[in-house]
Amino acid sequence: MRLVLASQSPARLTVLRNAGVTPIVQVSYVDEEALAREHPVATPEEICLLLARAKAEAVAPHFTGQDVLVLGCDSVFDVDGVAYGKPGSAEQAKQRWNLMMGRAGILRTGHWLMDPNSDRALGDVAHTTVHMGTLSDAEMDAYLATGEPFQVAGGFTLDALGGAFVNGVEGDPSNVVGLSLPTLRRLLAELGITWTDLWEPRR
Repeated sequence: MRLVLASQSPARLTVLRNAGVTPIVQVSYVDEEALAREHPVATPEEICLLLARAKAEAVAPHFTGQDVLVLGCDSVFDVDGVAYGKPGSAEQAKQRWNLMMGRAGILRTGHWLMDPNSDRALGDVAHTTVHMGTLSDAEMDAYLATGEPFQVAGGFTLDALGGAFVNGVEGDPSNVVGLSLPTLRRLLAELGITWTDLWEPRR
């Protein structure tokens, strides 16, 4: 049994590899912004699960007949009930940070796990509260200049340059990186797969 990761996120791939699982990576190319626009009244929890499911379902047909499970994930940062995805530009990232600084938000990651050879599929959303720090103007300009916040949910990372600007988290830290290991382990168990069976042999 292999795990297929329907994501181009290097952070998700790193989380899995560090946990002993080397997935097959197959990018879904789902248009996240277009799909989100089709569901304008969806809550942050609903939208991240909807996008995770869309990614998994886009990739699954490529693996029919193979002994794999396909995982789709999508993360949003929920501040006051509004879902913030990837800012995409320095201007948007700065606006997000001005909103978030000194406050707490909820990083929500939708997980959708499916068997491409049957109708077995299930999903869940992991939630982690993130307490954001306050950046000086110089720190803000320097962080934006790296380009890192443009391509991550909420405009910050926990495991890279942005980690110094996060005061703390309540809940699963791997979820903030983009994939909740405890949530994935539980979903696999519900489909009859033991987490340690996915481990790569250690040399």
